[in-house]
Parts: sequence; C-alpha cells; structure tokens
Amino acid sequence: MIKISFDSQIFSSQVYGGISRYYAEIATRISKISGTQVNIVAPMYINSYIQQIPSNLITGFKSPFKPGSIKVTQKSASFVLCDLMLRKVSPNIIHETYFFKYPLGPSSAKRVITLYDMIHEKFPSDFKNSRQLLKHKAQAVKRADHIICISESTKRDAIELLGVSSEKISVIHLGFDLMLSGSVVFDLHDKVLSKPFLLYVGNRAGYKNFFNLLKAVAESTLIKSEFNLVCFGGGFFSTKEIDMIKMLNLSVNQVIQLGGNDSVLSQLYKKAFAFIFPSQYEGFGIPPLEAMSFNCPVICSDKSSIPEVVGDAGAYFDPNDIGSIKNTIERVALSCDLRERLIKKGQERIKNFSWDSCASNTLDVYKSIL
Repeated sequence: MIKISFDSQIFSSQVYGGISRYYAEIATRISKISGTQVNIVAPMYINSYIQQIPSNLITGFKSPFKPGSIKVTQKSASFVLCDLMLRKVSPNIIHETYFFKYPLGPSSAKRVITLYDMIHEKFPSDFKNSRQLLKHKAQAVKRADHIICISESTKRDAIELLGVSSEKISVIHLGFDLMLSGSVVFDLHDKVLSKPFLLYVGNRAGYKNFFNLLKAVAESTLIKSEFNLVCFGGGFFSTKEIDMIKMLNLSVNQVIQLGGNDSVLSQLYKKAFAFIFPSQYEGFGIPPLEAMSFNCPVICSDKSSIPEVVGDAGAYFDPNDIGSIKNTIERVALSCDLRERLIKKGQERIKNFSWDSCASNTLDVYKSIL
C-alpha cells in the first residue's frame, strides 16, 4: 500500500484555478487505483474544487474566513497544522502542491513537485514578490526527489533556467474535462448573444497578451462589425483595460466580461464562434482542449507549449504581431471549411489528453522513487 499525501499550500490560497484543479483531479483518480491510500491534507482550505471530491480524501476543514480576508498569519497557521497532520499521517509520498521554503511533513517521505511553467522566471515584472517566489521555488525543486513537468516546453525551460537534471524530470500532460454539475444549463445574457462572439478565457495580465488581441480586433472592420469579444473569468475589467477599450474605439457592449463556474464556461464554449488564445507563454494551456471538447474551433498563439498541446487542431498566429492575430481571425471567420476542419481536428486531438492518463502516469512516478 502506497500512502500518498498532497499538502495544503494551493488549497489554502486558491479558490479556483488550474493548479488546484490539477491536484483535485489526479488525487481523486489515483485514490481509485488499487494499492493506494490518498489524502489531501488541507487544514483551513478555501478551495472550491476540493468540495467536489469525495470527503474521505480530505484531512482538514474549510476556513471560517472569507477568501478575501485571509491574512498571512492565518495562512501560516494552516501550514503549521498541515505539517503536524502530515507527520501524523506519515505518508510514503508527499506531493508538494506549490513552492514553500520549508518541507512540510516527515523527512522520511519522498517528495514530488510539479513545475507548471517558468512564467515568473521569464516575466518577473508581471508579478509582485517574484523574487521571493523564485527563491522558494528553487528550494522546493532542490529538495524534490522527482519533478513532474506538464509539457516538454516546461521541461526545457526548467533545465535551462533552474539547472535541473533531465533524469530527475518526467513530462506528464494534463487532462481537460470541466467539472460540470449534472446537466445545469446557464442562460446566456441577450447582450452576449446579440451577435456571434469570440471567446477569451482566464487571466488577462501581462504575458497573456490581451491588449494585443484588443488591438487586433480594433484594426479589423470585419471583426468589429461581425463579432463581440466575450472574456470569461479573470475578474472585472481594470481601469487600464477599460481605458484601452475606449481608446481603441471599441464599444462597451462589444467587449464583455463574464464570470461563473464550469457550467457557465461550457455554455460559452458551445455558443462561441471561436476560442482565442493569444498568450505569449504557457506551461501547458488547458482552455484550448476544453474548447475543442465542445466543438469550438481554436485560434491561438504559436509560442512555448501551445503548439505541443494544440497540434494540428489550431489556426496559429504570432502573438507579438497584431497583423498576424487580425489576419488569422479573419481567415477563420471567412472560411466555413477551415472552421469545420479545425473542429474535426480538435475532436481527434483531445483523444491524446485525459485526467485518467495524467493520474496513472503520476502514480508511476511515485512508484519509481520508492
């Protein structure tokens, strides 16, 4: 029996997000494999995904504080409790869910860490306190018995930027299924459906390259006249974003921000004319696969790991070239045949990615270091 524990780091700091989603998905699946005992040690968690997995996998309790009110002292208390709980559980494997300067739990456990990307190393000016995070990340990588990278692109960056030996790294691609609650259908607002729309998903800051997408839309008479741009997640538009939208003479009814759960997102994927992914850098990039699973054609950047994930199922552009973005969107908009080809290729492409495969390969890594 292999005893596997996931620590509390990401679950005490992230309500929603790709990293916590990753651990919720693989922990649930690994627990169903014979010969494993899995628990997520998460005192004072704030995460929403953790509430959707079997309760017997959770050692811990939900924080009594609202996520926005969590203070450093409260987070520190959750780490102290996590350390004590892990020592009591005494697992064979501890999968550290983020980058803490100290190892939590017993020193006898083998440690695995996942590297999601090298964004902080490549774009430090996009983040506050990047220096501290980079220091803690390097410490976590150094003490790990094995490292999982979520793409070959991330592996190459880890070797180059952190000096990690390739023998210490396994590449395991992610899955992509949305966490849907039954057959819930969300009625999209009339403003969203007033005309066909292009869909953007997630954070919009810095390297995500949202401003170049706005500029490409503004430069195209075709796109402006035929499409809205719907932005899901990432919070309300900032003052800087609103100013940019106005400066580009885009209508406030044309660039729309929405939030919600996976059920809302699934409806947007189903209704969108195309999904747009203009990022300059990604460690993996789940949204293009999500889009493909709902027959939403993908128009995307040709940088970092994105071609590795999207393969031949995307219409590519150079994210640093506004004309390239504009021309690629127009090319898809003007060709029903191209759009249908992208949809069909997307259906084939997603067969290469699943959370079940991700979980099984991760368990193989655990076994290999015991």
